[in-house]
Amino acid sequence: MTNPTAAMLVIGDEILSGRTRDSNMYYLAGELTRIGITLREVRVVADVHNDIVVAARALAGGHDHVFTSGGIGPTHDDITADAVAEAMGAAIGPRADAMALLQAHYDRAGLPFNEARQRMARIPDGATLIDNPVSTAPGFTIANVHVMAGVPNIFQAMVASVLPKLTGGPPLLSQSLRVNRGEGEIAGDFGSLAAEYPDLSMGSYPFMLNGAHGTNLVVRGTDPGRVDQAMMRLTRLFAQPSE
Repeated sequence: MTNPTAAMLVIGDEILSGRTRDSNMYYLAGELTRIGITLREVRVVADVHNDIVVAARALAGGHDHVFTSGGIGPTHDDITADAVAEAMGAAIGPRADAMALLQAHYDRAGLPFNEARQRMARIPDGATLIDNPVSTAPGFTIANVHVMAGVPNIFQAMVASVLPKLTGGPPLLSQSLRVNRGEGEIAGDFGSLAAEYPDLSMGSYPFMLNGAHGTNLVVRGTDPGRVDQAMMRLTRLFAQPSE
């Protein structure tokens, strides 16, 4: 059985400008791999309503799950909720359960629950809330789209809330072999071996160390026996240094 697939939609001018380095994709990829969901695509879009609508709609139609990060805060440029609602064909407005969570949070903090903060309680019709144990303001899931904050510790907490509810497949396993030979030297034999294992993913990743070229050969798959077998073949092919 093929594992479920996922895509990620990273939203924010600060990512595209280089002001902020995204770490959420790296975290999500590892967590999805662990539970057997294959991350197949990542897109980054600016804080532009129509760009988010188009990307969210396309990704939702092409994958089992879509995870978004960014753009659900209290300011004018936090437009993700409205854009995802449009992409999914849903109305959006303040929701009582989200309002109650936020009201209680700001009451405890002794801060006003003002109009800007109330924007974070706007949830598309039919969505379910994603728990946010860090700062309370919820994310939400609508259809197969999981909308989450961009702040890394909040994003990670929301991912931890969502993943137990999803059904994955066998975890993706990987093994690697470091070869002190360039890609061009090993490409033919490596390609032939990969063709013998169509159920596995094999990739080559070059590096340079102390002026010498080398390649990390990586085998990925869900069947540990097949991965082990392919790695044994790789080792026999490439473990000895070239003459």
